[in-house]
Amino acid sequence: MCVSENMSESPSQKPKVTGSSDSGILNERVLLLVFESMKWDIHALCHTSAANRKLRALARRLLWRELCAYRAPRMISTLIEGSQISGGWDALAKLLFFCAGCESTRHFKLSQLTSGHFVKSTRFSKTSGRSFLAKKCRGDVLYVSDPCEHPTVEKQYDVGIYRGVFRRFKKSRTRDCLINRRVEFEEGVKCPYCGARVWSMTAARLIPRRSAARRLGSSDDALEYFVCLNGHLHGTCWLAPLSSDEDTDDCEDEDEENDDDDMYS
Repeated sequence: MCVSENMSESPSQKPKVTGSSDSGILNERVLLLVFESMKWDIHALCHTSAANRKLRALARRLLWRELCAYRAPRMISTLIEGSQISGGWDALAKLLFFCAGCESTRHFKLSQLTSGHFVKSTRFSKTSGRSFLAKKCRGDVLYVSDPCEHPTVEKQYDVGIYRGVFRRFKKSRTRDCLINRRVEFEEGVKCPYCGARVWSMTAARLIPRRSAARRLGSSDDALEYFVCLNGHLHGTCWLAPLSSDEDTDDCEDEDEENDDDDMYS
């Protein structure tokens, strides 16, 4: 789907653009027009929000939300609840456009640290997200990205880094399972997008390894992911080369429901 498609919203869902006596770059209407003309360029908005405290506050209240709605309309229309989103719009924007890198965890060992970076393009899919949900949690809505490929020193397999987000995570079956099982938060790991504490889905035994591995192009025992209090998912896997038949099968599965959002930074 083209990322220039706009999300249709009711007036009550649109963020309020207040009248302001400020001129130039601090005027909200001027800023909206500027970023609309730039097709909501993520790099320009990052620089703008870092300029000073007023612009940072304006970006958190209005601009990050507008960027997300413009660049991922189908995904945002599914995720949105009222005018707020768990974890904040700035965290969601970072998740959409930024691969957070990875380091060794107790269930996934790496010989080197992988740094985070902006991604040139990303596809998020609700259909793919179902492959990461345990059977008892299949009623949840989860968007997951395609893995970002990173070569390793060993050069035998690439590391795949992926990310995702739940809809209404606080009311999800996945969260209920984590709480009912009394799963402890993972020590030393925080969400790279909002900074919240995370659960290891490996420790919780809530990873449907066969379906998740197939979606990622990995083996059943070569993946790990975490979910934070705000429903952001981040994970890693070892990527194995896929045959052409497997690639075709995946494409056929995705065609069953056109729910993808493609984003370009």
